Amino acid sequence: MIRRIDLRAQILSPRELSERLPRAALDVEAATAAVAPIVDDVRERGGAALRDLAERFDGVRPERLRVPASALEEAAGSLDSELREAFELSIAHNRAGHRAQMPVGQETRIVPGGVVRQRWIPVRRVGLYVPGGLAAYPSSVIMNAVAAQVAGVEAIALASPPRKDAGGLVHPTVLAVCRMLGIEEVYAVGGAQAVAMFAYGAAGEPGTPDPLRLCEPVDVVTGPGNVYVAAAKRAVRGVVGIDAEAGPTEIAIIADADADPDYIAADMVSQAEHDPAAASVLITDSTALADAVEGRMSERAARTKHSERVREALGGPQSGIVIVDTVGAAIDVANAYGPEHLEIHTRHVNRDAKRIRNAGAIFVGPYTPVPLGDYLAGSNHVLPTGGTARFASGLNVHSFLKAVQEIEYTKEAAAGLYEPLRRMSADEDLPAHAEALQARID
Repeated sequence: MIRRIDLRAQILSPRELSERLPRAALDVEAATAAVAPIVDDVRERGGAALRDLAERFDGVRPERLRVPASALEEAAGSLDSELREAFELSIAHNRAGHRAQMPVGQETRIVPGGVVRQRWIPVRRVGLYVPGGLAAYPSSVIMNAVAAQVAGVEAIALASPPRKDAGGLVHPTVLAVCRMLGIEEVYAVGGAQAVAMFAYGAAGEPGTPDPLRLCEPVDVVTGPGNVYVAAAKRAVRGVVGIDAEAGPTEIAIIADADADPDYIAADMVSQAEHDPAAASVLITDSTALADAVEGRMSERAARTKHSERVREALGGPQSGIVIVDTVGAAIDVANAYGPEHLEIHTRHVNRDAKRIRNAGAIFVGPYTPVPLGDYLAGSNHVLPTGGTARFASGLNVHSFLKAVQEIEYTKEAAAGLYEPLRRMSADEDLPAHAEALQARID
């Protein structure tokens, strides 16, 4: 069901390692060409384009693109009480985890009378995207919204695809969590068109409940989605800030001979149920463990609810079992792969975790499966995919903050720096720079 890649007795560079490892194909360039007319259409026709696109891609034409407050209230009121408690716990844990990320402003005296202050300023308005393909993702509402709220964002808008089974509105559980978090601006808009709406704003349509301005532009767009959402983010980057161009979800697991094969098999199957393109990768120095995991995985895949989807994901080119000589070599492979989620099941988990440089999130030890991070651990599950963990971070409060330096000098402090400033400006042939300071101290 799952292929093996044997890297034993080989010396490979990080690039060679990366090329040998399983990876989901994500042709954002091709998708960019496909979404360009969608982005242009939304920019030009606003709400009319959004309704046409909903009918084309979602099979339903929403009566209202902005979800009315009554629908949010109804969804929240009909939420199962035990599920509500689970959501409340997730929200509380995520608030605690994200508060710990908040940076503290600093004031540094550079010279007597001259200071530089480091300020962290939240963006004013953000657009959060919550996908709705094979499943509804109220957990993504929590991950995106809580980080933005803790950062101090003033205005939050959220979009998720309209559904036939919800009368053209957003999935009711997503709406319920929006209401729990105090998000009132919710749109039944999906895919690339949602990203375009957030980037450029959208006018309404005459004769509709939203005839004038439907949605104001935002400063930052965040949230996971398919390749078309990723392509739309690339298309509007620079018009707005984006978090990342997320691809198919992935898990890598480093494990040695002491690891529990059933835990590993369960985690690989749980990741595979997301999507047929989801990646599940085991990296181990034990062929006996690999054999045991493969057997347990087959058993679990056969009896799980989404068996067909799981089998397709585990059997795809993006998944595999990588055999290496040592745990150290497994760590090198993981760093070359740069997975979205990385679990460590080794004899010395904490020591090995410290050697990881490239991962969206690191799950340490046998009792910390990725699903904890998906829902309740207090970490964020919007993470870099496709190897971008080499240079990118998961969604966090910094995604919604700007670092701004504030500089203040007295006349005396500025005068003390005139001569070195004059020399530097003369070297760059910009004498007016020195003259600007001289005008203040003569």
